[in-house]
Order: sequence, then C-alpha cells, then structure tokens
Amino acid sequence: MERPVRNLVIVGGGTAGWLAACRIGARRRLDAADPISVTLIEAPDIPTIGVGEGTWPTMRKTLEQIGIDEADFLLACDASLKQGSRFDGWVTGEPSDRYLHPFAPPAPVAPDDLIAAWLEQPDLPFARAVSPQQHICDLGLAPKQKGMPSYAGALNYGYHLDAGKLAALLARHATTRLGVRHIRDQVTRITATDNGDIATVETRSHGAIAGDLFIDCTGHASLLLGGHFGINFVDRSPVLFNDRALAVQVPVDQQASAIASQTISTAHAAGWIWDIGLPTRRGVGCVYASSHLSDEQAAETLAAYVAATSPHVDASALGFRALSFRSGHRERFWHRNCLAIGLSAGFLEPLEASAIVLIELSLDALLAGFPADRALMDIHAGRFNQLFRYRWDRIIDFLKLHYVLSQRPQPYWQDHRAEASIPQGLRDLLQIWQYQAPSDRDFAAAGEIFPAASYQYILYGMGHSPSANSPFQGGDLAEARKALEMVRQKARVLASGLPSNRAYLASLQPARQPLQERTG
Repeated sequence: MERPVRNLVIVGGGTAGWLAACRIGARRRLDAADPISVTLIEAPDIPTIGVGEGTWPTMRKTLEQIGIDEADFLLACDASLKQGSRFDGWVTGEPSDRYLHPFAPPAPVAPDDLIAAWLEQPDLPFARAVSPQQHICDLGLAPKQKGMPSYAGALNYGYHLDAGKLAALLARHATTRLGVRHIRDQVTRITATDNGDIATVETRSHGAIAGDLFIDCTGHASLLLGGHFGINFVDRSPVLFNDRALAVQVPVDQQASAIASQTISTAHAAGWIWDIGLPTRRGVGCVYASSHLSDEQAAETLAAYVAATSPHVDASALGFRALSFRSGHRERFWHRNCLAIGLSAGFLEPLEASAIVLIELSLDALLAGFPADRALMDIHAGRFNQLFRYRWDRIIDFLKLHYVLSQRPQPYWQDHRAEASIPQGLRDLLQIWQYQAPSDRDFAAAGEIFPAASYQYILYGMGHSPSANSPFQGGDLAEARKALEMVRQKARVLASGLPSNRAYLASLQPARQPLQERTG
C-alpha cells in the first residue's frame, strides 16, 4: 500500500461540511486498528444565508443513518414536512394555471397505458389522477400521523427547514456523539506535497492541519478545488439565465396559520418566487435574471407578492437580502486528494431543491467508493467525476424543462424557449415524448436524481399532450383504469385520517424538547 487514507479534513461548515462530518463520523469503524479521524475547520465569521431550504425524501435516510431522531430534528430546525413542489403561473400566468410535482410516484402501471387512461379524464390534473398526494397537499395535510415511527409515513416526504439551525444541529451531533474534531479558525494558506497533493491547510491560530483527503466545503469561494488547484468553473447560465435573488423572512401566526405541504414556486415576468412554509415563518424569495429585470423591479415584484399572500404584514418593514450567483459547476469535482461538495462543487438556481440532495449523493458516492489507499484515489476520483458530470447535466435538463414548456409571452420566457438555449439531449427527449411517455428507458444511469416520473409530472402538468399518431395501438387499459380508481380511493382514505401539518408538528412539542436543550 502506498499510503493509507486515514486523516480526513473538511474545510468549511454549513450544511455541506457538517453533513459530511456526520455521515463519515457515523460510518467509520472506531474499533479498527487505525481508525479514520475526521477534523472540520470552520471559519468563525462566515454567516449562513438562512432563507429557508427544501430537501428531497433522501434526507430521511440521511438523518436516520447518522442517528438523529426525527422529532428532535423537526423541533431543532424549525422544520416542516414537504411533499413536493407546486408551480403557479408557469404555463400561461392565468389564475387557474397551477400544477404539482409530488414526491409520491404515479400508480405502478406502464407509462403509456397510464397516460392513455388519464386522457380519458381530460378535466383532471395529471398529478391528482395518478397519485393521492395532490389531494392531501390541496387539503394542507401531513403525510404521516402522530405515533408513526421516525421517518415513516403514509406518503413520501422530505422537509422544509432552517438551514442555519440544521448546520447547528449537525455540528452538535458530530462533535458530541460522533467524535468529530471541530476547529474554529481561518485558513490562511494551503501547502502541497512533492507530488502535487494538498499536504496541509494552515490556520491562523491552530497552525498546520495535515490530512490524507481534504473535502472542500468552502462555498462559492471553492478555496481548495478552485482556488488552490485552479479547476475551472463551467458556466451554465446560457441554459439557466437566473443570476439574482432577493430573500425575505415573513412572519406568520404560529397558532392558527396553515403550513403549506409543498414548496410554492410562482412565476413572474422574468423568473419566479419561492415560498417555503416553516412553523414560525415563511421563507420567500424572488429569483430573477438581471438581463431581463432590474434589482428595483425585482424588489417591487417581491413586495407585491408578500402583500398579496400576507396582507397583514407590512412588506416595506421587512428587510430583503440580496443574493448573486451563477448557475454552473466545476469542470471536475475530485482532483488529486481534494473532493468538493456543496457550493464549492457548483450551484444551480434553487428550482426543485437540488442543492442538498447533491450533497447527500456526493457523500453516498464517497462512502461507497472510499479510497482505502492513496494509490486508489485517482481511480475513485475518475469514477466520481464521470458520475457527477452526468448528474449535473441531467439536473440542468430537468430544470430547463420547466421553462421550455411555458407559453408565457414575456421576453424572458421566449428566450428560454429559443432552441440555442436548450441542451441537445433535452431537445431529443422532447421529440421522443411526442409519441411516448417518459420512462426508465430514457435515462441511462441507476439512481437518477429526477426519474422518469418527475419528467411526467412536469410534462403533463404543463399541458403537454402526446401525439395520437403512434404506429402502435395502446395496451389493455383495464389495469390502468383500475389503478387510477385505487388512487381515488386511497386519497379519500388518507384525507379522512391525516392531521394538518401544523397539528402534526404541534403534537411533537409535549413529547420532545429540542436536542440543544437536552445536550446543553
């Protein structure tokens, strides 16, 4: 063996750094003869954005793997239960223009048969026809009942949460339960070995910290991968135009107000507005392209939305936080003995909440293909880079789909429909889907972030109708019709037994104190 990989150094905290520390800390064998050590270096003066975050259902497995109870998590992170994303105004902008991308998959029937059976009910939205989750979301109900075990539910779900509080919870758990060494200090210099690897990161007060594998979680700065190694940033803004956001925290009535079951994404003339419901507030933000909307116009758009959705709130008294970004990613994500995770690897506009799930998937891949020895690291790095370049490309295709299918007339939306801005792979799929439904055969990789079902929800939610010119007759639709009837029955049963989101979250309060109160 050339050199065992035993000392892991994570540079940067936040969601990415502390998820990495917890996943690795929970997985390592402390009884090994030479156990892996995990050190996290966190600058003491880096603020968290705290705009409200959404996760995918994968977060349930992640939290369970690292040993955090679900009720503790929900209370400590001011979290709520997310069952999907709702899109308002994305097709035409009319008041009735609305569809849902739920987390529950469609009824388990051959896709083409399912679509044919749904088209027999032309007035029924696709998501409502093929899954009970839209009915539950429309009613503002939780996906689980009180008394269900942690991370179990009657329907698939993820979370809305306060990202700053999540990072704090993960930090406490990592340092008090998982043996992670935490250094609060500023990195001042990076030194290299003779072969070009990172040898140490030098800090202002703690000196040089040596490691075998360095995980770059330094955010947009990408201090190690981008700054030290100079790995280029691949700009994807010619496909995804948005580069600005204004964020605000909107107070709510913590006793009586409803908590939305889904992220609400409302289109406007040159972008869209996110609305994330938490127990104590709503996180709201206006995403826009500076090439199509001025900062002043964006502020007016956001203020008008807050006034319309929270008429009791004085929007002018709330402070808007300005954010700038570029949609894109590093050319490579793992170079020599440095792996970038989170914002240091890249960022895409927050549509469909891909940021945290990319962190989770990156850690899954690292742990599944962990380099026991430095001699193996370049092989694992090559496989990682190939997989994640594919994943970033597929996320970009999926996000672009939301814009390509819009019929809105504003220049921003017209520019999104210009053929030159649409990736060739997506153009090919759109041609195929004129004659057949999205299916697993359209996606080559196992473990797709957005599977065929997600494409179906967007495609048919936005009004796409498959051509009737297929050269083959459809299958026997009896099974598909039966499946859609079972969806209707399940929706009725669930609606009669599930509590509201606020009622479910309130039921946790007497049973638990937030973890920080119990651990000091």
